[in-house]
Amino acid sequence: MLSWNRLRGALSRTSHALSKGVTSLLSRPHLDAETLSSLEDLLLTADLGPQGAAAVLSSLKEHLPAEPTLQAAQEALVTAIASLLEPYERPLESLAQLPRNQPVALLLMGVNGNGKTTTAAKIAYFLKERGRSVRLAACDTFRAAACEQLCHWGEKLSIPVCTARPGADSAALAYSALESTAPGEILLVDTAGRLHTRGDLMAELSKIRRVLGKVCPEAPQETLLVLDATTGQEALAQAAAFQQCAGISGMIVTKLDGTAKSGIIVPLVQEYSVPLLAIGTGESLEALSPFCARAFAEALVLSA
Repeated sequence: MLSWNRLRGALSRTSHALSKGVTSLLSRPHLDAETLSSLEDLLLTADLGPQGAAAVLSSLKEHLPAEPTLQAAQEALVTAIASLLEPYERPLESLAQLPRNQPVALLLMGVNGNGKTTTAAKIAYFLKERGRSVRLAACDTFRAAACEQLCHWGEKLSIPVCTARPGADSAALAYSALESTAPGEILLVDTAGRLHTRGDLMAELSKIRRVLGKVCPEAPQETLLVLDATTGQEALAQAAAFQQCAGISGMIVTKLDGTAKSGIIVPLVQEYSVPLLAIGTGESLEALSPFCARAFAEALVLSA
């Protein structure tokens, strides 16, 4: 779990822009319509989106006392943001509790550059630390560099990596990799990064999902979408396309330390009602943390 200081540091680009304006607005003696409108604009700059910003303001009005102090107003804002996110918290630990009586497949998908391969390694590390047997499948057979990167992580973690020749059928590799996965072992399928606007590539992802089900009817037990926070509102379009193509059981949002728009998490979970398992805040294996709505809201709103 990220420490408070580390989480606040990771979200500093958003919080520095947001908390200063929030402090200025909430310090006013009366939170009138003009003040609330300015606060809504401020929330929009952090990419909460119109629906998210409106929902936060509605909740804020409910929790504010008649003549709030700055501290009370800040606390009410934290509560308003956290209340929108809490229904979508899902423990990352739940991945370690997946069945032990059958081979388990975790299908990782996302647009190229979102940090999917690094996230696969982080999840593998997380699971191995909790006593689960893990293997990786390098199903991005189009880019030799992707396979090399995953093999590097596999060697570093002492985890087997299933590979195929460049250009091989990625679905065939996923099938053979799951066939070789023992009951209780978890296979992390790292798929090729693909543009969500390319129908042929998205169809291939659906094929991978189908062939996994031929090996084990329950597979893939998890279909995880990896999103890059720096893409802002584009992440919403990506989520829509992947949801339609393969379904999403959970999301992981990366690169929160590289954007001033970390609020994109709010419309993401609201619009698709998909749990958020973890956030990524760096390249190290430990830089993947279970998502906590309250800690996230505090890091956004409260000044350093």
